[in-house]
Amino acid sequence: MSEKSGSRKRRVLKNVLASVVVLGIVGGGVAYTVVTVDRADRTAPTVAWAEPGATATAEDPAAAGVLRGRASTPLSKLLLPVPEGYALGSDIEGYGNDDEVPAKQAAALLKRTGKAFYGKKRRAYEKAVDRLGIQGMAMRSYAAEDSTLQAEVLILRMKDKKSVREFFETRKDMSELLGLRKGPKIKEHAKNAACYLGPKPEKPERDDENERTPDLQDMVCSAYDGEVMVTVRAYGAAPFDQQAVAGLVEKQLRHIESPGEYV
Repeated sequence: MSEKSGSRKRRVLKNVLASVVVLGIVGGGVAYTVVTVDRADRTAPTVAWAEPGATATAEDPAAAGVLRGRASTPLSKLLLPVPEGYALGSDIEGYGNDDEVPAKQAAALLKRTGKAFYGKKRRAYEKAVDRLGIQGMAMRSYAAEDSTLQAEVLILRMKDKKSVREFFETRKDMSELLGLRKGPKIKEHAKNAACYLGPKPEKPERDDENERTPDLQDMVCSAYDGEVMVTVRAYGAAPFDQQAVAGLVEKQLRHIESPGEYV
């Protein structure tokens, strides 16, 4: 692909992603930040979660390792096995807590984020998604055993390293353009990982009759390694442990580098 072609593809992606959800793929999952340029709307909802799960929701022939997550396909093997201090978390909306979707379905999910477009803009967006060459997506949720944190990891495989890098840079540029607060840096991955925080939670208000449940802080991290794009989305009540989320991202990237070695 020529430099001019790559630059044009990146501009198209920036234009179409500017008006849709840019932090996250599967809508309504564990944590999300809705961000649109035209309205500059930022919403971080309070979401209740279930107790940590003991088993994966999808069937897996490798039952012995089910507590740490499925590892029966090339893509599921790239997902971080459930680390110490965590268990499999709540279901990701529309899926289980440990699932995988093929290329066609993964591309369709990403195209769904462009539902606000019409006519030529919608077609341009869908063509931009097609050019990413999506190969499949795997997802897994994690819950801290002390119930302070919920997180989900999405792994999206694309056709080549350049597509992944450009997609990462687009998401990073949009996050900074929209003024999202920067989260902690990921050690040894400053160039290929970035984290951003959602809006600051409002302080809970209390009256004589009711006690308001505190809002949750959310954080989204994007990273890449080779042909793989990683999204880690997490949320929790104050005091929100940003470093714990950063640690999950770091472990996930290390696991992709050495998928046969459990951490």
